[in-house]
Amino acid sequence: MAGGLFCSSGGCTAKLGPDILERVLSRIERGAPDKNLLVGFDSSDDAAVYRVSDDVAVVQTLDFFPPMLEDPYVFGQIAATNALSDVYAMGGEVISALNIVCFPQDEDLNVLGEIMRGGSEKVVEAGAVLCGGHSINDKDVKYGLSVNGVVHPDRIYKNNGGQAGDVLILTKKLGVGIMNTANRVGAASKEAMAEAIVSMTTLNKYAAAISKRYTVHACTDVTGFSFLGHLHEMLDKRLWAVVDTLSIPYIKEAYTHAENFMITAAGQRNRNHVGSFVDFKGVPFPLEEILFDPQTSGGLLFAVPQEEGKALLQELKEAGLPAQIVGRMIQPGDAGFQKEITVL
Repeated sequence: MAGGLFCSSGGCTAKLGPDILERVLSRIERGAPDKNLLVGFDSSDDAAVYRVSDDVAVVQTLDFFPPMLEDPYVFGQIAATNALSDVYAMGGEVISALNIVCFPQDEDLNVLGEIMRGGSEKVVEAGAVLCGGHSINDKDVKYGLSVNGVVHPDRIYKNNGGQAGDVLILTKKLGVGIMNTANRVGAASKEAMAEAIVSMTTLNKYAAAISKRYTVHACTDVTGFSFLGHLHEMLDKRLWAVVDTLSIPYIKEAYTHAENFMITAAGQRNRNHVGSFVDFKGVPFPLEEILFDPQTSGGLLFAVPQEEGKALLQELKEAGLPAQIVGRMIQPGDAGFQKEITVL
């Protein structure tokens, strides 16, 4: 394509800011309550869940965005991996998907074919069926999936079910938003960018499958609203959290780029939205930025009982995932902490 695929706000950095979404959603007419709607948008969860029988609930989600890098095949893989993740974050299994495509029809259709090939391969890897989709002629490229999954109504992973004393386990490295920004201006090394791509194309299927052998009180996937933004949603105005920066997994080169102020506008929106809830204790600025960095196809963030945390972590590591215990949930005001999230 002339000018390539590239978009200045590709991936999850293209999301509307969380404060904007809150204002809009608060004005939407909800309609009559439905006892079978088990998860809607009241708790800013990752997907909707609707019960269809005593044993089966349908998980519904969709996600699409502009490219964050030039390779159409890899972009398709990343976009599909990101869309599929919401089902895993709810504890579900993916069963089917539909393509969502925006593409300029007078451009090279081989590029579109590569995008959809990358997406299709990830749907197949997830064990699901790609059933079709919808496309529109647009001046900018966008791609993603509408995804259906299933979960037992009694085994849903909600994002706000955490308990005081739970440890927090993150399954992927942070910093991919910063790396995509650096890559756009030619500042990212091939090695670090390859690390980011591996992370963004790794299905959360594998972490989710391991987690089902343990007690998971809450789960979310860390995407455009950043680690701290999604943690804020998990705490649900009931709990506080303490985060240990020494344990945070992140792409090391992202720290250098953040140190040089190569950061995203979406990261600054995240800081503006949730920063007042966070107390940084001697944390260097680049690491603050990594914690506010919008993640594209980020990892799962589990809240599990402390006594099960180490065993779950060990299994995740044995599966080759860069998981770490990154903090814990506490009662508000415990240990003299002053804000909802304390970062040490």
